[in-house]
Amino acid sequence: MTASAEFTEYVLEFLEPLFPVRIARFFGGAGVYFDNVMFAMIMHNTLYFAVDNDTRKQYEQAGMQAFSYTTKKGQVQVRKYFELPEDVLDDPEQLQVWANEALQVAYNTQKPKRKPK
Repeated sequence: MTASAEFTEYVLEFLEPLFPVRIARFFGGAGVYFDNVMFAMIMHNTLYFAVDNDTRKQYEQAGMQAFSYTTKKGQVQVRKYFELPEDVLDDPEQLQVWANEALQVAYNTQKPKRKPK
């Protein structure tokens, strides 16, 4: 489940003009952050955006799949992240809309930060 440096740079080329993002590597993939909120991730050279019950429908209608991985017990789906349609990544106007939606979902669903004891 690796994210190549080349694909990560490719994604940054498209997202950085929209808003300043940063990439943080984890588990062989990478999280895409704005304002310390992860709204997307890159795994297996696929870009996944955060979704909720409302926005998930447009991804499913486009034939996109939820992020999934395999464990000893079988396949696990992470329905919070769905793959982004390729044509959206190539269309700056559409990308702006989908990225803004994913960012809003991420803001709305983030867990409150714990106060230090």
